[in-house]
Amino acid sequence: MFKSNALVLFSGGQDSTVCLAWALRRYKNVSTVGFDYGQRHKIELICRQSVLSQFKSLNTFSETSLGEDIVLDLSVLGQVSETSLTRDVEISVANTGLPSTFVPGRNLIFLTLASAVAWRRGANTLVGGMCETDYSGYPDCRRTTLDAQEQALSLGLDREMAIETPLMHKSKADTFAMAKALGGEELVEVIVEETHTCYLGDRSHRHDWGYGCGTCPACELREKGWKEWTEAGRPVDETALD
Repeated sequence: MFKSNALVLFSGGQDSTVCLAWALRRYKNVSTVGFDYGQRHKIELICRQSVLSQFKSLNTFSETSLGEDIVLDLSVLGQVSETSLTRDVEISVANTGLPSTFVPGRNLIFLTLASAVAWRRGANTLVGGMCETDYSGYPDCRRTTLDAQEQALSLGLDREMAIETPLMHKSKADTFAMAKALGGEELVEVIVEETHTCYLGDRSHRHDWGYGCGTCPACELREKGWKEWTEAGRPVDETALD
């Protein structure tokens, strides 16, 4: 039984791709929103279009209702944040203990603007790939933060607005297992070949797990998850279908 409408925050990376597959298995109408915030790995904006095109031909999702996509211009984020994701500087850990890839308020801004798009499209659910298990310590990825944001959005819009985070307590290995359950080896292949995760925007180096520099935190995390998943026999996470 399909639920109502959902809007997926879709970057073109592994996590948001699995979230899109998850939403398409649950919601009657699913649309997507992306953000151009001056990210160093801007190649993801090109990759996301390739992934969306692939979804329309995948056997599992070819007949599902994948609706309108929009990319919002958030270049102002690059102006107000000096981070390794928006500047050509070395990735490191700051004195605060947070990685220099942390863009302050990014997810909060994404969700606020996404809720406005959802409101216009008649959707009451936002779906995002935020995760507490395999993450870089970003405070706006925590479920407690998102619970507060969910309440604020619902009050501010005078309409219930849910924030679904299917990957919140999943490791990267779990995410690969979810992908296989949701879309089979076809979806796993799309993730490897089409999605982008590398913070440096490298598409010149092909690894078993996909494209990237292989040394930035995002690449290391994806490689670790791939190895764990393949060494475990490439299991399927059937709970992703619940």
